[in-house]
Amino acid sequence: MAISSFHPPRRTLMGPGPSDVHPRILEALGRPTLGHLDPLFIGMMDETKTLLKYAFQTSNELTLPISAPGSAGMEACFVNLVEPGDKVLVCVNGVFGNRMIENVTRCGATAVRVDFPWGAAVEPAAVEEALKANSDVKILAFVHAETSTGALSDAQALCALAKKYNALSIVDAVTSMGGVPLLVDKWQADAVYSGSQKCLSCTPGLSPVTFSDAAVAVIKARKHPVQSWFLDMNLILGYWGEGGKRAYHHTAPVNALYGLHESLVMLQDEGLDNAWQRHAAMHGALAAGLEALGISFVVKAEQRLPQLNSVYIPEGVDDAATRQYLLANYDLEIGAGLGDLAGKVWRIGLMGYSARMENISLLLKALAEAMNAQGYTCDAASALAAAEATLA
Repeated sequence: MAISSFHPPRRTLMGPGPSDVHPRILEALGRPTLGHLDPLFIGMMDETKTLLKYAFQTSNELTLPISAPGSAGMEACFVNLVEPGDKVLVCVNGVFGNRMIENVTRCGATAVRVDFPWGAAVEPAAVEEALKANSDVKILAFVHAETSTGALSDAQALCALAKKYNALSIVDAVTSMGGVPLLVDKWQADAVYSGSQKCLSCTPGLSPVTFSDAAVAVIKARKHPVQSWFLDMNLILGYWGEGGKRAYHHTAPVNALYGLHESLVMLQDEGLDNAWQRHAAMHGALAAGLEALGISFVVKAEQRLPQLNSVYIPEGVDDAATRQYLLANYDLEIGAGLGDLAGKVWRIGLMGYSARMENISLLLKALAEAMNAQGYTCDAASALAAAEATLA
């Protein structure tokens, strides 16, 4: 049997990522491919670094997109900064804190684990107690925006604690960049990684990272080689360094970088403050609509991430059946719960281009219909009116 070309349907993506990709970015992806050492492409690389510095709010020289998804950005931060025998304090309040633990262990280091309830933010006071009890900690690692729960932690306070106790900080900003304030220099964060497919509305497959001067000094003073050749910043710098001749390291994903460049131009044109305000406003509308349907949130309002909404599945409503109904009847995707929350919650994304009122209206209508079909009683019109009232 002959296999023909793949033509996917047009979905509305309101899960934990990827988000809807803006048409401008899709157009950028289809532009003519240049060689990865072409002078014009190298000029675009420099622009991408400048745009990423704006998105991160940093002047860090070592700021670039890793040619792989956010998980590789996470690994890049750990393998470059962590050596065998080091001690790393890791805050765990969801799935992605656990992944940090995995990285520490694979680097041959010791992970000091500080746990918090899933759905709650990391508590700085508890972190400080752990730092006092472990004076030889080299790095404090935490998730700014925990994608598995929708909890937003106080990155500024946690980075300040790292400085107070002479440790570096590693910050997971995969879901926060472009959606909520992320102020790398002001907060004195040392190593921060993100992803292209969340609030930047780009396609999956790239991971912006940034390293402070203090982090770069640690990388350069390593006693052991970085365990990953591909993610060794000492080598990548030869390709992504400022100006001059670029040393071949790997064949960059040229067209994917066109898309990231376009997404960052769009973020620059909208303005970070406006992007943060848009995500907050759309979250307010979604929250009002969901609450009108009788759906409650996992995370309390003051710790809630606006672009990733974890909500409890109402009693009597089937998780998988509802998500399948949305996909089959409305080409609409929302996410399932992970880990301890699997089967108990839905994760609804409002990231980047997905953070639009038309998406919220579609979701409220489709979700009400899907739940009513299972015997749950709710009114889509009332939910939509509640959502719209927040924007009036």
